[in-house]
Amino acid sequence: MEIALTVPQGVSKLIYMVVHLKPETESRLRELAATTGRAPEELVEEAMSGYLTELTQVRNMLDSRFDDIKSGRVQPIDGEEAFIQLRQKSQDRRGP
Repeated sequence: MEIALTVPQGVSKLIYMVVHLKPETESRLRELAATTGRAPEELVEEAMSGYLTELTQVRNMLDSRFDDIKSGRVQPIDGEEAFIQLRQKSQDRRGP
């Protein structure tokens, strides 16, 4: 299955991209398209747009956290210690 995706950011013409999907994914996409009455291309465009927005937000958050650690504004904690603290908080909430 080939699906054309557009690139809307300042591009004056449509640019097409070929997306190769596994047969199972293509089947699920076609089923959802039939169920919702929307075109498969529209569903893929919406899904990719949302994914890329979320990925950008996560990347920005991670960059910000890294900058905080690098500048010394926050101190990193050991991963094992973090899990111990989380387990303790969970146990405290449950009570005796």
